[in-house]
Amino acid sequence: MEVDGGLGRFQRLRCSVKHYDWGKVGSDSVVAWLSSANSGEETDPNKPYAEFWMGTHESVKFDGNFMNGDCGHPEGVALKSWIEKNPNVLGSGVLQKSGCDLPFLFKVLSIVKPLSIQAHPDKGLARRLHESLPDVYKDNNHKPEIAVAITEFEALCGFVSIEVLKDVLQSVPEIRELIGDEYVEQFLNPNGHVDEDDKVKVQVKSLFTQLMYAGKDMVSGALSKFKNRLKLKNKITLKEQLVLRLEGQGSILMMLVSLQPSL
Repeated sequence: MEVDGGLGRFQRLRCSVKHYDWGKVGSDSVVAWLSSANSGEETDPNKPYAEFWMGTHESVKFDGNFMNGDCGHPEGVALKSWIEKNPNVLGSGVLQKSGCDLPFLFKVLSIVKPLSIQAHPDKGLARRLHESLPDVYKDNNHKPEIAVAITEFEALCGFVSIEVLKDVLQSVPEIRELIGDEYVEQFLNPNGHVDEDDKVKVQVKSLFTQLMYAGKDMVSGALSKFKNRLKLKNKITLKEQLVLRLEGQGSILMMLVSLQPSL
């Protein structure tokens, strides 16, 4: 593979590390190990190491993701800038579809506590959001994701079935209190004037919106009531255990997915 400057071999990357507070701290983190191996820097025993990034996303800083001195630039150069000068390294198929950007952002995550709930736009909405609010939405890409477990891994992904959701609303008074009787009744006793699929989407959106916009004090109060009620039960369900473990966070309305290492 010929590129500018006579390079025809693999090049070493200096990758970006994110220190979000949900990351494992110090040497407990796989990300810290990868970062140290990649950069040669010592691990800070008091700092969280959450994500290890490889890609051309513009939020990756110049000093966090660059080609090393082997590529003929002693100070290093941003990977995206280097690819723009050497576009043939990507191959014609990628260039035609994605230009000089890599069509993926590779991340390694090391998690010690639950992440916040995320909702990703589709490609069309991502483009419009980036055009109207570029300071908030940094790029015009949608965010489909593929997860590969290298340790045991749990995620909340998608909503529970309608049957399970109805059971939750009827059997968990604390959730009903947070969402509100009006919205719960509309879901449990819908009118018949709307297309079934559209009706379900609208109603689930309404329930989830009410739950997410509930005030912090309301959520804390409902969770306290929930915990006290469970203390009186001889046995609690897996779903109830999950809610206690995550302290709510929408978990009672979402599906739990468990992944095992696949490498």
